[in-house]
Amino acid sequence: MAAAADKLPALHADPARVSVSGLSSGAFMAVQYDVAFSGSVIGVGVVAGGPYNCAWVNLGGITTCMQGAPSGAASYGAASSFAAIGMVDPVANIAKHKVYLFSGTKDIVVKQSAMNAVRDFYAAARVPAASLRYVRNTPAGHAFLSGNFGSVCGANAAPYVNECKVGAQYYDQPGAILSHIYGPLRPKPATLSAQPIPFDQSEFPGATGSGMAPTGYVYVPSACRDGGGPCAVHVVFHGCLQSADLVGDAVYNRLGYNAWADANRIITLYPQVNKSTFPANPQGCWDWWGYSGLNFQTQNGAQLSVIRAMVQRLTS
Repeated sequence: MAAAADKLPALHADPARVSVSGLSSGAFMAVQYDVAFSGSVIGVGVVAGGPYNCAWVNLGGITTCMQGAPSGAASYGAASSFAAIGMVDPVANIAKHKVYLFSGTKDIVVKQSAMNAVRDFYAAARVPAASLRYVRNTPAGHAFLSGNFGSVCGANAAPYVNECKVGAQYYDQPGAILSHIYGPLRPKPATLSAQPIPFDQSEFPGATGSGMAPTGYVYVPSACRDGGGPCAVHVVFHGCLQSADLVGDAVYNRLGYNAWADANRIITLYPQVNKSTFPANPQGCWDWWGYSGLNFQTQNGAQLSVIRAMVQRLTS
């Protein structure tokens, strides 16, 4: 547990090279961040999630957004409406983003029809075909895919990190996401230059009341502490039942983002949300339906505003 003195450091990272990704509720959250702060994001990775403001623009709400066929066009309409009143950045920004989408064929938690709606949302936002990559033929369950750690490919269970072979090698999803967003990557190092460090999330106004955990994690390559020019920032949102309290270091240390980050000067932020009774969040999900407040999907949303403040700290 991070002590109050363990603050997220200010690292002078490049505010023009910020991106996000996530699984499940974290994928919904990544889309929300991508929309709310589209003027300061360059790319997003969405693994087994759904489109923006999904539960509020589709009959059936949460169930439709996970198991049905929600409307990407309706989500784009919602984003446009919020942008028109200044509650999210202008939607025209989204067309400039790099978008990575993934849906496993054995995912029983979030069906591919929901991810198809994410594709439709970004198509409505005029993301060019060359900037949008949709991987949907892998026999994966509901999970991030790691190149060297996890359960069998089709698993739909904790720690929600699986290994899936594509040809002769395991599919390295962190590498696929980061290379799509940032371009060709330098090879991973044999040994990391640093270790993930815990930091105090509760210092950020609104974090505690919104259900966020006391402690988050950040991976800072040694080069990003030692100067040599600003580093990029990538935010990784874990899924439901996937916080560090429940799966340990599976996401923030073992999934595989850190090695790519180390070689390519990318500070990697792993914010955390825990299971809670108040607010009602029994599975430790990021808020994509409103348990933290009705403005959850806007810049003023309790969780989104906290993550934005963390990114601003890293880039200050």
